[in-house]
Amino acid sequence: MAETFDAIVVGGGSVGMPSAYYLSRRGLKVLVLDRRSAVGQGDNKAAIGGVRATHSDPAKILLCLRSLEEIRTWKETHGDEIGWKPGGYLFPVYSEEMERKLKGLFPIQHQYGLVNDWVDADTVADLLPGVARDGLRGGTYSPNDGQTSPLLLPVALARHAVRMGAVIRVKERVVAYLQKNGRMVGVRTDKGEYHTPRVVVATGADAARDGELLGIEIPVTPDSHEAGITAPVKPFIGPLIVDMRPGPEGKTANFYFGQNHEGQIIFCYTPRELFVGTNRESLSEFLPILAGRMISLVPRLRHLLVRRIWRGCYPMTPDGTPIVSNVPQIEGLTLAVGMCGQGFMLGLGVGQEVASLVVDGVHKLPPDAARTIQFGRDFSSGKVEALK
Repeated sequence: MAETFDAIVVGGGSVGMPSAYYLSRRGLKVLVLDRRSAVGQGDNKAAIGGVRATHSDPAKILLCLRSLEEIRTWKETHGDEIGWKPGGYLFPVYSEEMERKLKGLFPIQHQYGLVNDWVDADTVADLLPGVARDGLRGGTYSPNDGQTSPLLLPVALARHAVRMGAVIRVKERVVAYLQKNGRMVGVRTDKGEYHTPRVVVATGADAARDGELLGIEIPVTPDSHEAGITAPVKPFIGPLIVDMRPGPEGKTANFYFGQNHEGQIIFCYTPRELFVGTNRESLSEFLPILAGRMISLVPRLRHLLVRRIWRGCYPMTPDGTPIVSNVPQIEGLTLAVGMCGQGFMLGLGVGQEVASLVVDGVHKLPPDAARTIQFGRDFSSGKVEALK
């Protein structure tokens, strides 16, 4: 006889585990299904751990402010070490055009509660010791942002969800979504069948496949990005850094790095030419390009020892904004997909939104922000948020 649950969450990663945690907090009996060997083992563990509300999209700002509120107080509230490191996000600026662009975002960012401002070149140098001063105009700084561990957080969420009655089953792949008269009634996996009136799809790079199983089109296309980490060194970098200068040979866009709570420098960049698909093999060009870019910004980093590199997938929507929405065509179906490489920082905020959608049937976000993350919106503009 098939087991019955109040809700089933498909995917145990950056978004799935927070969704299960908040649904459990609302008193639902929740089942989490993940095809991998443990929670957080998909693209969640490829994240570099940055958590910022410094976006230009209202929904992302508000969702990440929620995430930050939870993460900052997590250890004090729950007792778990999740590697939280305050220090903010810093965007050093070397061109008038970039200064104008970033300052132009302040009105909407401040309207939705983000605390950030322009700082002068001396302040940038204090925040990032050894930064190249030639041409440095200043930068934007958001002191309430920070970093936490993508390895520790999903385990903590899983532990608390289970304590509240959630069931987590791994190494179990969903092969069918069960529907009757336009509503969800359960799922079938390669190991069994489960009944439920509510299903949350939070499957990251696999979302398009789930759409095929559901009979709807989920416009999520993964592309692969590379990252790496060094051996630990004495802490000297407080904020996580976003370098938006044009990269060498036009091959890179934004470059991100920071020093985590263990002293390691963790880094990644956005390539100009995207690598569409789920290939996670490391590229020979990544480290030479990355090293050159890092050293050009902070020359003292040239002696760092790189321990390992890896690749993970950004599940992209056509407009660069997530889908967090009930699906009108299928009663009981909620999508939390297309996080566009920001699932880890959005996760806790999205989890709260999912719980509201599943239990109450409505968004917690204000209507103007909620409209931007609807499943049925017009994706044809192809507009991607200015700040990835």
